[in-house]
Amino acid sequence: MRALLAGLLVVLAQAAAAEEYPSRPIRLVVTVPPGGAADFIARLVGGKLAESLGQPVLVENRAGAGGTIAADAVAKAAPDGYTLLQNSITTHGVGPHLYSKLPYDPVKDFAPVSGLALLPLIMSVNAELPVSNLRELIAYSKTHNLNFASSGNGGAPHMAAELFKSVTGAPLTHVPYKGSGPAVADLVGGRVQIMFDAAPSLIAHVRSGKLRVLAAASTERNRLLPEVQTFAELGYPKVAVSLWYGLLAPAGTPRAILERLNGETFKLLQTNEVRERLLAQGAEPMPGTPEAFASFMHEEMAKWAPVVKQAGIKLD
Repeated sequence: MRALLAGLLVVLAQAAAAEEYPSRPIRLVVTVPPGGAADFIARLVGGKLAESLGQPVLVENRAGAGGTIAADAVAKAAPDGYTLLQNSITTHGVGPHLYSKLPYDPVKDFAPVSGLALLPLIMSVNAELPVSNLRELIAYSKTHNLNFASSGNGGAPHMAAELFKSVTGAPLTHVPYKGSGPAVADLVGGRVQIMFDAAPSLIAHVRSGKLRVLAAASTERNRLLPEVQTFAELGYPKVAVSLWYGLLAPAGTPRAILERLNGETFKLLQTNEVRERLLAQGAEPMPGTPEAFASFMHEEMAKWAPVVKQAGIKLD
């Protein structure tokens, strides 16, 4: 009887907390430094959530260690809806396979709220590389030493190229950089030959003629480059990679709070203003239920496990 009464009191306390939520500012922890797509999305979503919830949403950038520093901070935060994580393919797609031991469980220590946005990748090459299509690149790579750039070990651009290698057998060498900016600069300068990245990082150089796009790593043609065929159209449907971002709370957060956050996020992602601002950055809104986002993350983690194993990548 005492256990039943204690359980009832917990439920009632959670219901009361959820009813008055939020009553103070909310902290949204981001895994990257200020600037860039992830930070832009966090500040856009955070600003709109603040308007609808009636409390400030403070974006806190906690970069480092492949997003594990930020994720660990949120996993250990009080499960009261006042500390949230903007997670990504790095923390909940590839990351769980890159580290032999994480200070948190990427599934059990978090409660999904919603997906936020997808940012499909494209594959580009330096325009002076003597190939004009994907078939020629694959053949050329088997007789010449080619390098691919990435924004860092274990990130989506790196793993997209590893996936491409595993599917096509192209023997490419990875050259990691500290961020997308210097990687793109060396791609344009010809010091590396190939790079996967989101279209906004590359499109100005594509239009100037310094880079050539060979394929879009998305299920549909990239909105910013509709003339470029997808890998699926070119015979490689498994090469489908997007940067993606979502919203998580610590495990144990009351269901009513999760539903409130999900509902407000769903509504803001449907507004014309938010959709247009995301689409202008090459991103697609990704609204849905907490259950749909949980299923999506499960599929992403399963997808990347064999790719990481085959590539032999470890970041410990």
